Amino acid sequence: MQTSTLFALLLLLILVAYGAGISRALTVAHKRGGLRKLAALPGYYGSYTALWCGLPALLLLGTWLIFDDAIIRALVMDRIADKPDTIAGQNLLYAQIQNLASGRLIGDAAPQLQEAALQLNRLRTGSRNLQAALSLILAVGLGAFALLRFSPELRAREKVEQVLRWVLLTCACAAIFTTVGILLSVLFESLRFFQTVPLTEFLFGLHWSPQMALRADQVGSSGAFGAVPLITGTLMVSVIAMFVAVPVGLMSAIYLAEYASKRVRALAKPVLEILAGVPTVVYGFFAALTVAPFVRDLAASLGLQASSESALAAGLVMGVMIIPFVSSLSDDVINAVPQSLRDGALGLGSTRSETVRKVVIPAALPGIVGGVLLAVSRAIGETMIVVMAAGLTANLTANPLESVTTVTVQIVTLLVGDQEFDSPKTLAAFALGLMLFISTLMLNFVALHVVKKYREQYD
Repeated sequence: MQTSTLFALLLLLILVAYGAGISRALTVAHKRGGLRKLAALPGYYGSYTALWCGLPALLLLGTWLIFDDAIIRALVMDRIADKPDTIAGQNLLYAQIQNLASGRLIGDAAPQLQEAALQLNRLRTGSRNLQAALSLILAVGLGAFALLRFSPELRAREKVEQVLRWVLLTCACAAIFTTVGILLSVLFESLRFFQTVPLTEFLFGLHWSPQMALRADQVGSSGAFGAVPLITGTLMVSVIAMFVAVPVGLMSAIYLAEYASKRVRALAKPVLEILAGVPTVVYGFFAALTVAPFVRDLAASLGLQASSESALAAGLVMGVMIIPFVSSLSDDVINAVPQSLRDGALGLGSTRSETVRKVVIPAALPGIVGGVLLAVSRAIGETMIVVMAAGLTANLTANPLESVTTVTVQIVTLLVGDQEFDSPKTLAAFALGLMLFISTLMLNFVALHVVKKYREQYD
């Protein structure tokens, strides 16, 4: 039985168990003189029965799917006598066996591979049948057990809510464990990188050239892994973008929330939020074909020398892209400020602008800081616009008219194509990712401090 079919049958059994639980509760309540004789509403008895029927079976199915392929692979590979010693060779051999088992391998295969393919098909078939049998038996048996255990004194609501609390806790822990897993995976590879390249060279080095030469007499044969040019390029492009996005986004949010009529707001807000749906590659085309030449020609008319790919061009377009993030979030936060604060300020003789500056904005500041933080994270993580408008050159400069690159662009560049994860060139991407993670974490701490301070003041 296919997994999708089994999953559909389990869902059907859960619905049947839910209906049976409600029907049993209504029957018992009718015999005893009404729903008041039950310890919970009939819906909770149905949910209680459905949880007994579906939750253990779904857990079994999920666990089976996680470990099924690994166990089958181990059983198949153990039957092969002359398997390769390397992991890459074993992966290639198992891929050939899978292709042969599914009929996608063209040409004659060795008898050993044919036998392994037959064993693979037998194991997969037996695994699916056993999985289906155990899951269905478990669902039907526990559903029947829940119905037999039914009694009017059973506190079904408490049981159901307890299970739901554990489900919610599991979902919350899943997010935490995912974050920890990402951090550990990046951290371990970064430690391997720092075993080859000193941490001081990475953090304070002024040259970035991760290309590893094939011969010792080539220039840069040992590579240069100073991340300072990447950090300065990232900060420069992000600061330019924020100088565009924060004032424009915040002012547009204030206008739409406090001054615009309903008709203007209904028209302008959706048009402004369309910018958030434009793909970043389109912004990249716009930056490379329109904004970058305009910046270069404008600088030339002023007697300045500008590169055809500049941080200014990338930052300007990135700022336009981020405007909807700041505007939309700030608009929602400003609208959430209680109208009583505005009425109180106006009643004391304040003008509308004074009310906005001295009452509304301070009260909405925690949400505005959160929107700006989201915009900063979006700017730091942007790649496509920088690739197309700012270039790939790791240039240590404070001139926004010159070509620069960012951390995310270099991560993409280092991991493009077939890479071996045992060279400093590839492992440098993980070190850059760890640096971004720590920087974002520090930024979150600062933002939370600001939010907490002003929230206590205006709550």
